[in-house]
Amino acid sequence: MKKFTIVAGIDVSKLKLDVSILVEAGQKHPHYFLIENNRKGILKLFGAIEKLGISLKEVLFCFEHTGIYTMHLCSTLQEFDYAYSMVPAIEIKRSVGLIRGKSDKADSRTIALYAITHTHKLNLTALPERALMKLKLLLVEKQKHKKAILSLSSTDEQIGFMPKELLKDILVVNQQSIKKLKKSLKAIDEMITELVNSHGELKEKFDLVCSVPGIGRETALYLIMYTKNFTCFDNWRQMACYAGIAPFGYSSGSSIKGRSKVSMIANRKLKSLLTLGALAAIRHDKQIKDYYQRKVEEGKNKMLVINAVRCKMISRAFAVINRGNPFIDTFKFAA
Repeated sequence: MKKFTIVAGIDVSKLKLDVSILVEAGQKHPHYFLIENNRKGILKLFGAIEKLGISLKEVLFCFEHTGIYTMHLCSTLQEFDYAYSMVPAIEIKRSVGLIRGKSDKADSRTIALYAITHTHKLNLTALPERALMKLKLLLVEKQKHKKAILSLSSTDEQIGFMPKELLKDILVVNQQSIKKLKKSLKAIDEMITELVNSHGELKEKFDLVCSVPGIGRETALYLIMYTKNFTCFDNWRQMACYAGIAPFGYSSGSSIKGRSKVSMIANRKLKSLLTLGALAAIRHDKQIKDYYQRKVEEGKNKMLVINAVRCKMISRAFAVINRGNPFIDTFKFAA
């Protein structure tokens, strides 16, 4: 990545953006701007920066990943081809040390200081293509519908404990709501299928990933979404770390020698999908089943072996994508 000496740290909120601009790491009083979080306000910021005699092409804009609130900022920066990097909030928080008090202005300065001292490790960010953005929205809505159906269905647990006359009307309303939600859920599934089938590259990679034992439709869609169609991770190990299934050592000196463990910092949704997929692979894929049984018989912890299977699934997914051919079960051809 190009080396930047000027950074703009931006604290993003729903209605406004607090911006601190540092020209050098030791600058005690950065240039500060408070603007509206919309395209008009961001264009005003560009004009204000240029009035300082700073070329916008020489500025690295850095801000925390705050979901939809960063959309105006990302799309405008990308439109003008200005460099920006979105960083997880926890990474910035753990890098600044002890801080007393909090304000949006101070947060923007903290982000700017982080960016100018960590430029060497920052990666430039880019919005995914529209098809991937729509896929993400559809998957989020699908998850909301599933949670709503599960929540409404929990009322059935009161049957047999509460008087029937009290529950009757409530159960009727709940069933009507669940019926409508299931209809909407089916419509969302159809939209997802149509989206994937209408996009050649998405369809190709979806089919390749689904050929891996243990990876079903749902897991394949989430893998495509989180990897931006397998473009934002260099290898499967990085993806395993992101999903929280990569083991890390725990030792210090000669007295502390703990077991390797997976990190609690993980994408929990993807991790749970991979767990379900690993259990399915153990049941239905002979090669994985034999591997699992052999390791358990050797005295390995069952969860440790399941985690190894999760890693194997990710490595196979990246292998079929890199190779461009579906997974081939060579085990069945063995003598």
